[in-house]
Amino acid sequence: MSETIAGIQIPDSTLAREATALVRDAAEPLVYDHSRRVYLFGALRGTKDGLDYDPELLYVGAMFHDLGLTQTFRRTDQRFEIDGADEARKFLSSHGIDDALADRVWTAIALHTTPEIPLHMAPEIALVTHGVEFDVLGMGMDAASDEEREAIVAAHPRPDFKRGILAAFTDGLKDRPETTFGNVKADVLEHFVPGFQRGDFVEVIQNNDWPE
Repeated sequence: MSETIAGIQIPDSTLAREATALVRDAAEPLVYDHSRRVYLFGALRGTKDGLDYDPELLYVGAMFHDLGLTQTFRRTDQRFEIDGADEARKFLSSHGIDDALADRVWTAIALHTTPEIPLHMAPEIALVTHGVEFDVLGMGMDAASDEEREAIVAAHPRPDFKRGILAAFTDGLKDRPETTFGNVKADVLEHFVPGFQRGDFVEVIQNNDWPE
């Protein structure tokens, strides 16, 4: 039976149920609940903006977007966003989803920490970012009424979420600090990893092997 929260229906297909089970098994409750909220807040924004989005694709994008922070799917040789994006594409392909649609979800996850650009792309890409920005940064909160927000948080609580998500980011990135060059996660490591030194774009230009 499908579940409805704040007027948003959670997809109840075999694909969606298996996506839910995979993330529930791999992720800590903090990341699982956050991922569900990202779907719900993203879907609310899509409804408010009148966007024609595919709920299943948005759901998988939201649910898989932080898989790269989990022990099961974490790598150390690439950005954590790509970890989740790769797993989502593999998962969707195994369920017979068209390559172009699987690539759309890959893009939604890979770009979810990149400001502004995803908001000008396909609805599912934009809405994953909107959901993340709503839940983590408090941006675009006018997309949900107080009652809708309270219903979502009642279903998927966020106790001590700000501290917890920063800790999850730190733990998931501390073994691959170079992957934070040029993106917002460098801020996390600068705050919480002693000795971390962020890369400097100007220094890379000035000190590379070109003579001038």
